[in-house]
Amino acid sequence: MGELVVGIDIGTTKICTIVGEVRTNDTFILGVGVEPARGMRKGMVTDVDQLSASISSSVHKAERASGYEIGRAFVSLSANHIQSTNNLGVTGISGTREVEIGDVERAMDAARAFPIPHGREILHVIPRRYNLDEHQGIRSPLGMHGFRLEVESHIIMASSSSLRNLEKCVENAGVYVDRFILNPLASGDVTVTPTERESGVMVLDIGGGTTDIAIFNEGTIWHTAAISVGGQHVTNDIAHGLNLPFELAEAVKLEYGHADPREINPLETFPVQPFGEEHLSKVKRSDLVMIINARVTELFELIEQEVQKSGFDGMLPAGVVLTGGASLLPGMKTVANRILKVPARLAQPDNVTGMSDMLRSPAYSTSVGLLRLGLIMDIEDTRRANLRKNGRTRQATDNSAGIGKIFGKIVKRFLPEDENLP
Repeated sequence: MGELVVGIDIGTTKICTIVGEVRTNDTFILGVGVEPARGMRKGMVTDVDQLSASISSSVHKAERASGYEIGRAFVSLSANHIQSTNNLGVTGISGTREVEIGDVERAMDAARAFPIPHGREILHVIPRRYNLDEHQGIRSPLGMHGFRLEVESHIIMASSSSLRNLEKCVENAGVYVDRFILNPLASGDVTVTPTERESGVMVLDIGGGTTDIAIFNEGTIWHTAAISVGGQHVTNDIAHGLNLPFELAEAVKLEYGHADPREINPLETFPVQPFGEEHLSKVKRSDLVMIINARVTELFELIEQEVQKSGFDGMLPAGVVLTGGASLLPGMKTVANRILKVPARLAQPDNVTGMSDMLRSPAYSTSVGLLRLGLIMDIEDTRRANLRKNGRTRQATDNSAGIGKIFGKIVKRFLPEDENLP
C-alpha cells in the first residue's frame, strides 16, 4: 500500500482532480474528475464564483469515481506573476567541524533570508549545490569536515494576492490547500529521466494560457520562468484570422492544425462557416497553418530569450521535453528543434497505473506529478519540523512507517542535500 494523496491541477482551460496512491514504483490512480475551467485567464483568477464552481464540480467527480471524500489537496500554480532568483546561504560548521543536518538547516535558513519584493511570498526554496570551504559543487555535504558551508538555492516566489485568490476558490469548494506547487516542477517529476536531469534539460509545460519553463541540471532545478502564451492564444489567432467563433476555431485547430507549414499538403482545403456567411466556405489548410506557425514561432523565440537570460544557452545537451495539452499540436517538436537548436521530445506521465487510461497524455503531466512531488515535499517539511522541534542533528524520525526509505531515492532528485539520509 502507498500513501493516499489528492492533486488539483487548475489550468486556464481545464481543472483536473486526481485521487491516487503513491507507491514505490508507480502512482495508482483511484479517481479522476475533469471539468472545463471557468473564471481563469492566463493562470490568474478572473471570477471567484465561476472558478469555485468549476473546482467543486471537478472535486465531486473525483470523489464519485474514487469513493473517497476529498478534504485537502496539492494544488498546481501557473501564471506570469511567478518570479525566481538564486541566493547563497552561509553558515559556520559547529561542534566537531563535521557537517550535520543542523548545519545544512542553518545554511538553508540563511538562503531564505533576503529582501522579498512587496506583495510576493516564497513558494519553493530548492538547494542546487553546496560549497564547503574551498570545495565547490558538492551534492551532499553531510559527514564532510570543514569550517564554512554555503548552499546555492533556487527560490521561487509568487504574488501573495494571486495565491490568496486561488486558495479562496479551492476552499470555497470545500478543500484545504496542502501546498501550491509550480507546474513545471510537477510535470518535470513525471516526464524527465534521471539522466536528462543530470545532463541538462528544459521542461516546457505548454498549457492553455501560459507556458511554464523549468531548467534542470546536475540533478536538480536551476531556473524557472513563465511566459503568457499558450494554446488559447493560437485558437484566438485562428478565430480572428478566419473570422470564426472561438469554439469552432478550437475544433478546426484540433482537426486540421499543424505548427509546421512544410509538413502539410499546400493544396488541401477544409470546410468552415465563418461569421456572417450562410453557407460553408473552403479554407486552405496552408492559411490555417501559417496562422498557427506565426504564434508558435513567437512562443519558442520568447523561450529562447528566456534560456539566454538564464545563462544556459548552449548548455542543454538533453534538449527539451515538451508536455502540457498544447504540446500535442502536430509539428511542435519540429519548430522547437529548429528555433531552440536542441533535441526535442514529447512526454507524458510515466509509471501511472489504475484508472489511468485518460491520464496517459501530455495534457495530464502536471496533474499526475502533483501527487508524488507533493508527498515528497510534505515528507521533507515534516522531517525538518521534527529536527527543529527535537533539536536533533543527525536524523529525524520518519513521519510514517517506511515512508522515508520508500521515497529516499526520489527525494534526492529535488533535495540533493539529503542524499545520505535513509
